[in-house]
Amino acid sequence: MIERIKELAGGRIVVASGDITEFDGDAIVNAANSSLLGGGGVDGANHRAAGPELLAACKELRATRLSGGLAPGEAVLTPGFRLRARAVIHTVGPVWRGGEADEEATLARAYQSSLALAAREGFHSLAFPAISTGVYGYPPSRAAPVAYRTVLTFLAGSALPETVWLVFFRAQDAGVFLEALGSVLNPPPHGRALRSHTP
Repeated sequence: MIERIKELAGGRIVVASGDITEFDGDAIVNAANSSLLGGGGVDGANHRAAGPELLAACKELRATRLSGGLAPGEAVLTPGFRLRARAVIHTVGPVWRGGEADEEATLARAYQSSLALAAREGFHSLAFPAISTGVYGYPPSRAAPVAYRTVLTFLAGSALPETVWLVFFRAQDAGVFLEALGSVLNPPPHGRALRSHTP
């Protein structure tokens, strides 16, 4: 079950909690590793829910056009197989290395590449997990504004996807995301910001 927590950007961005494998829409994003051969966390859960056909499709990609694996920040499409979503967009986020290895730019590219692929495929609904915030160690409070701004900027210039879901496994994680957005969602009045810098 996926529970809607908050709508942003006029309803085009939905913050939710629950099991992303239960998303009933056009596509989900899988936070994959470069091998595309499955792993832990969301990646493993998606492979288990989709069935062995998903791994077979990923092996086919590795055997053909992605012989070197999927590069961080890039995205590729497979069918959803036994998932409710009809497609899976696989993307590779950055491993957190203290913020000194262009992690922010790579994370933004992972979101942007996934959104662009969804738009090209004509998808109306797309669900993201919190890319790189699990075993890859990207601090959730630092990933939040990157994810939100990237999605918001893309949607401002594209009619598709119509709705982007940001699905967190726990409601507490969604709360951390929303809290981290703080000043992004509720910027201080201009005058107050100026006064705060006045001696």
